[in-house]
Amino acid sequence: MIVAGRISVNGQPASVGQKVGPTDKVRVNGKLVNLNFSIRVPRVLMYHKPEGEIVSRDDPEGRVSVFDRLPNLRRGRWIAVGRLDINTCGLLLFTNDGTLANRLMHPRYQIEREYAVRLLGSLDEEQIAMLKEGIELEDGPARFNVIIDGGGEGVNHWYRVTLSEGRNREVRRMFEALGITVSRLMRTRYGPVTMSPRLKRGQWEEMAVPDVCRLTGVPVPQGLRERGRKPASPRR
Repeated sequence: MIVAGRISVNGQPASVGQKVGPTDKVRVNGKLVNLNFSIRVPRVLMYHKPEGEIVSRDDPEGRVSVFDRLPNLRRGRWIAVGRLDINTCGLLLFTNDGTLANRLMHPRYQIEREYAVRLLGSLDEEQIAMLKEGIELEDGPARFNVIIDGGGEGVNHWYRVTLSEGRNREVRRMFEALGITVSRLMRTRYGPVTMSPRLKRGQWEEMAVPDVCRLTGVPVPQGLRERGRKPASPRR
């Protein structure tokens, strides 16, 4: 049928061994054929981590783990994209795809993280300049890309900061290096993913397939089923 010219791909005669994908239009004797492709798209969860939960599966002290709150997978397991310490809350991403997890965490990709930070006291211009230029920590220099004053009342003052690394307790250590106490720390964004205000503490929400495709940097296949779930309450 191919040699006879009865099959076309995108309006052109097909050739033996030619590959086609979900966006190609294949016709046999001029009639469009519906093609079904099995496309594996990673699953990604957005989780609002409360203070007091650890990002680990095993804990000798028996503390609550973020993994206790997640839905079960039939195959594989959830991989945490980065970590948040036990006293830090906010956005935590999970995926069942190791390649995607590595891409989101590896330093060479410079994925920006955004945090809301509550300090005891406020920053002066000299301290802001130092935090932007770089603070020397025990594991190397660290700096904020942006520092935005969020205001406050009494002794508490809020700031929004961004940085492109994910070292252990990096935000807290930068302020501690200047003798400033962080009274609350919340991650609000990881790369292009911003935590939704409807996602309450202890809830998770599955990212829709088109959004996962955009996160991985691949085109959204035509006809791909929309997948995603509304925020789910934590399991008891």
